[in-house]
Amino acid sequence: MARMGAKRSTRKLKIGRVLGLNLWGQAKSPFNKRKYKPGQHGPTSRGGNQSDYAKQMKAKQTLKGYYGNVGEKKFRAYYLEASNMKGDTPQNMIGLLERRLDAVVYRAKFAPTVFSSRQLISHGHIYVNDKRVKIASYRVNPGDVITVSEKAKQMPLVVLSLESPERDFADYVKVDSANFVATYVRIPAFEDVPYQVQMSPELVIEFYSR
Repeated sequence: MARMGAKRSTRKLKIGRVLGLNLWGQAKSPFNKRKYKPGQHGPTSRGGNQSDYAKQMKAKQTLKGYYGNVGEKKFRAYYLEASNMKGDTPQNMIGLLERRLDAVVYRAKFAPTVFSSRQLISHGHIYVNDKRVKIASYRVNPGDVITVSEKAKQMPLVVLSLESPERDFADYVKVDSANFVATYVRIPAFEDVPYQVQMSPELVIEFYSR
């Protein structure tokens, strides 16, 4: 498991480097001090003169990366579903992404990153309504109860994540930390989601609707 964790960490750092952002608000991110990408041309890159397409692409990469680098086919499927739902399409898309099991486990602070959340799920440590679920993209419904396995309750990764002051709990996921239990209360609106960096789902919708 440690080897897989290292791979996830490397992927996470790579996404941050490509985007030039401290995507998850972590204290040790190199982008806390520098606001440009690595490389000799980082400080002089002209981010202010981007085309609309470039801005839309950056917004898509940022949103995909934040949710654990969701695959393009799956991500586009979220857009298509969101656009066919009633209401505001950007809001709908955020709601769909926030219903992913890996996102809910991350919001509950059972894992320090969405990558480690996905790993806990794939290793069979997460239960939804007392049934083991190994699919990270599993869709959680309001009222669903998420718990962790007895083995996971002893894992430093899980314990330290719950105790970490680095992130607050989201108010749409009610967490009983002492018993490692979380209840998905409701589907959040965009403004309710505690992003560490600016997200622009409206630009993602523009990208796909070109």
